[in-house]
Amino acid sequence: MNFKTSSPSWPRAVAAVLRESSAGLAGGKATKTWDSKLYSAISGTLGEPWNLEKLLENQNCKGYGVPKGKEREQRASIRFKTTPMSTLMDVLRHRPGWVEVKDEGDWDFYWCDVSWLRENFDHTYMEEHVRISHFRNHYELTRKNYMVKNLKRFRKQLEREAGKLEAAKCDFFPKTFEMPCEYHLFVEEFRKSPGITWIMKPVAGSQGKGIFLFRRLKDIMDWRKGTAGKKLTSSEPQPARSTVNPSGGHDTRSSDEPKDEIPVENYVAQRYIENPYLIGGRKFDLRVYVLVMSYLPLRAWLYRDGFARFSNTRFTLSSIDDQYVHLTNVAVQKTSPDYHPKKGCKWMLQRFRQYLVSKHGPEAVETLFSDMDNIFIRSLQSVQKVIISDKHCFELYGYDILIDQDLKPWLLEVNASPSLTASSQEDYELKTCLLEDTLHIVDMEARLTGREKRVGGFDLMWNDGPVSSEDGAPDPSGLGNFVANTHLGRWGQVGRARGVGLERSHGGSVAQWLDCFKLIHNLPAV
Repeated sequence: MNFKTSSPSWPRAVAAVLRESSAGLAGGKATKTWDSKLYSAISGTLGEPWNLEKLLENQNCKGYGVPKGKEREQRASIRFKTTPMSTLMDVLRHRPGWVEVKDEGDWDFYWCDVSWLRENFDHTYMEEHVRISHFRNHYELTRKNYMVKNLKRFRKQLEREAGKLEAAKCDFFPKTFEMPCEYHLFVEEFRKSPGITWIMKPVAGSQGKGIFLFRRLKDIMDWRKGTAGKKLTSSEPQPARSTVNPSGGHDTRSSDEPKDEIPVENYVAQRYIENPYLIGGRKFDLRVYVLVMSYLPLRAWLYRDGFARFSNTRFTLSSIDDQYVHLTNVAVQKTSPDYHPKKGCKWMLQRFRQYLVSKHGPEAVETLFSDMDNIFIRSLQSVQKVIISDKHCFELYGYDILIDQDLKPWLLEVNASPSLTASSQEDYELKTCLLEDTLHIVDMEARLTGREKRVGGFDLMWNDGPVSSEDGAPDPSGLGNFVANTHLGRWGQVGRARGVGLERSHGGSVAQWLDCFKLIHNLPAV
């Protein structure tokens, strides 16, 4: 196949790189050495640099991704700044043309932590091209109490506007009460179903810190008096919530008035899922990555890969005090005396999906993953009108999903700063590819055409409306043959080594079954 850089069917970003690349093209054929710029440009355009024919096909597709509008200026050098994180730092330093800025130097791209955001965002001037890794009030979705409040409000809105059936699509989070302000409502609910298990979580905690299970009201009364709370690890302080006032501006006020008589931090009391789906007798949850580039309009990408996090001890309800049974956080599990560093406690999502297909069939698994897609979209819609959608911001969310024995997915929480620390080589490769593809979509180099539905391992699932995996206009009515552009955990469609496109081939169903069999037996021993 001959490639002509002057052809109008080639995206400008790729054509420009080919013309100036030292490797370039020789006599209409690609040379053996591919410039890293060329790889970035092609992968940014296709998400599949090994399938060049699709480059031509994409020119006839409907516009997706970032609208072009005014042409963005291509930048040869990107000044970046970040907090020290090994995997993220590796990716940023290996990216062609990106230069690290230290101390107080000017930057174009900042992968910041939320504490910096809270203290500096409102006082920082950003030029048109600058990008930062969080939305100003990201906590509307990522703090457990705010997330539940927004989901409850959104569910009531749907019931008013579209009826109970539509509102029922938001029934994917357990019954939850904010403590201590909803303590009396919680007690009323608690007494309706005595003996069931509840779980207490700090609203801004992470890595399993401060979490405990209980079945007796006395346990929560001790916590309310502060005796239990003193034993727990304190969370970060409550941020001031930004809300939209009638004039369109933003008011900043604290959502929780100080309560002198209750000197404990805010928690949520949540009904514990007592029938989790088990594999090898062990509980697990799923970590799924969603990238949001804008809230107005809502534009969100779903990553094809992720992982299941397993507990290290067989599940039982007879011991609610054992954190190794009930908490799947890697930070907790790696402290277990039986933890095996080489085996770890994770499965990649594509392996997990194949295991479910072998047990329940493809139709049941397709329904499960479609229900998970619904969780991602509805949760984002629930905060769409309250998140400050600044054009300089993007957010990589880490969703935690629990599946019960009926194959129903439950949203546990959404993380604004999902861990980018690798616990194994496989985990390192996943997070490296995740971050590289995130940077392709953020597109500091202005290489994307604006028509992409896939970039690396990301699929555009919502672009001010549902995105179809087929060419042509979306059909959100559901009356046609609409197929959502989501491919979470699918075989043969995930897995790119750094700078190299590859398809994972498992040689058919026999090899896939053998792979699952090996995985089950490689779970940590009890």
